Amino acid sequence: MDSTFVWYELMTRDPGAAAAFYGELFGWTARDSGQADIDYRLFESSGAGVAGVMEIPPVAAAAGMPPRWFPYVSVPNLDRAVARYVGAGGHVHAEPLSVPGVGRIAMVADPQGALLNLIAPVGDGPSTSFAPGKPGHGGWHELHATDAETALGFYLDQFGWTKAGAIPMGPHGTYHLFGVAGGPAIGGMMADAKLKRPAWVIVFNVDGAQAALDRAIANGGTVTTPTVQVATGEWVAHLQDPQGARFAIVSRRA
Repeated sequence: MDSTFVWYELMTRDPGAAAAFYGELFGWTARDSGQADIDYRLFESSGAGVAGVMEIPPVAAAAGMPPRWFPYVSVPNLDRAVARYVGAGGHVHAEPLSVPGVGRIAMVADPQGALLNLIAPVGDGPSTSFAPGKPGHGGWHELHATDAETALGFYLDQFGWTKAGAIPMGPHGTYHLFGVAGGPAIGGMMADAKLKRPAWVIVFNVDGAQAALDRAIANGGTVTTPTVQVATGEWVAHLQDPQGARFAIVSRRA
């Protein structure tokens, strides 16, 4: 099994308000996951699972964790993957946990502090979350790091990802593209001195960038980086939802 992005999860203060915002923005519907003892809701686009949303756990909230999106990367064996992460300078933020019918999960941070979740999923069917170009689904994954080249080496080693090109950005350095098993790029990594902490940003597909921005603003979202056309010809913008979680959108149409 190749390690790739298979799920996205929003931890936030008010899951109901988040469901309303993303429903207006992406057309998602939310339904209860049926998990016992936790309010975990599934976001669906045209009946296909895209992401999950839950309230920030009390311990994390007390420690000051802000609302944020987390990507999930699949691994064949979770405990081995966690040990490998730690051995390479990473850290464990949530110990491995088995979720019936879902898989075995752990939250980890890379050596520079960027968080993501590792999952050894139940079954081997394809994920419906990541679908490049399909509105309402994840389309790209962007790591904002302190040192992008060092981060790239770390992830290539951890997950077997491969280099998929590089885009010079002048004074902003180089945008490093990566793919899975020599395939097309599924994300990029860049140095970002403005961030308080390195982080993964999930980029969701929309059908028309400006219309999506208008919907986001009308429902309380904030644009942090205005729409710009990137090297692929697509249009990208970065936003925060009303509770402060960062994400981005991408569209083939302005």
